[in-house]
Amino acid sequence: MVNIIYNKLQCCIVLFLAFSYVLSDRFAIGRAIGTVKTKEFVKHKGTTKSIQMKPSSIPGGVRVNSFQEKLFQGWHKSGQCPEATIPIRRSQEDEHSRAMHFKPRRTQLNHSFAAYHKNHEYATVYINGDNFYGASSSINIWKPTVSYDGEISIAQIWVVAGPDELLNTMEAGWNVYSDDQKTRFFIYWTSDGYHETGCYNLECSGFVQTNNEFAIGSPIEAVSSYDSNQYDIGITIYKNNENWWLQVDDQLIGYWPQSIFTYLASSATTVDWGGEIYNSKPGGSHTKTQMGSGHFPDEGYGKASYFRNIQYMDSTGNFRDAEDMGLVLYVTNPSCYNIDVQNDKDYFGNGTHVYFGGPGYSEDKCP
Repeated sequence: MVNIIYNKLQCCIVLFLAFSYVLSDRFAIGRAIGTVKTKEFVKHKGTTKSIQMKPSSIPGGVRVNSFQEKLFQGWHKSGQCPEATIPIRRSQEDEHSRAMHFKPRRTQLNHSFAAYHKNHEYATVYINGDNFYGASSSINIWKPTVSYDGEISIAQIWVVAGPDELLNTMEAGWNVYSDDQKTRFFIYWTSDGYHETGCYNLECSGFVQTNNEFAIGSPIEAVSSYDSNQYDIGITIYKNNENWWLQVDDQLIGYWPQSIFTYLASSATTVDWGGEIYNSKPGGSHTKTQMGSGHFPDEGYGKASYFRNIQYMDSTGNFRDAEDMGLVLYVTNPSCYNIDVQNDKDYFGNGTHVYFGGPGYSEDKCP
């Protein structure tokens, strides 16, 4: 599903020498990730630690897809990164300013926070009121239309702890920006409410990637079509000892170290699943930017976008169906975007699942 046609990636081994492998005209920037034979270290908050290459144990109960490399990693057609390196997507010239313009916002802890970021609209479900050690779901992949400059459409998981001004969050999913209209896998983190810490993907130190076959931030080639083929991506985040691991389908990608967080150093207190858009209100009207598939939840499978097998990890290290905790709906503008929980857990083995999204502007319902 990843096709790096317009992005140049470069693979480097950063050991004692800078060494590059050019993969045709499409290449990835890679960093040494460390192996059993090559001792590498990562530094956070003044503490030097060895890189953990895999978790000490795998949680039970999580439902994952099999990783489809030929669909998700199209850049492999031009070569691969050697051992002890990772692929890092080269940023486009306007990408840093674009990321500064749009920072993801998480609002459920305090709805007054949503008023401050009034141009962000949400259709999500969440659980809170306990200690959570992971979250998982398979997210339906679409390419919604993003209509105006600076706008974005997102489908993601948030794993959250802390008050708004010091919010700690890990986020993963797919997004579409207005400039290139491509669906991309992304990650994000912050430990101070999106102020000074954190970044997208590998734009700053923090997330430690250990998988050399996965390019974070790259386009997803296979996207769903209305009333036709459907594709989804399984995303799992879970705590193992001191680190929060990220898994895509059945592949471990890397981890967020405990040391970059304060409130998430122990556990999460809220987990969200759903969609978000940024509404620039062009001409004073609501944006036409779509969320999900661009269709409302009541259209159902193959037409509306979904999250399936929505789960959380409890203190015993096992994944549980999120509905056991009582999912809460959070929708900022249901006439424009909405979400609907499906309680038939046995429907095609999808566990608790939701349909979400919408078209945005309409003259009569979403002016």
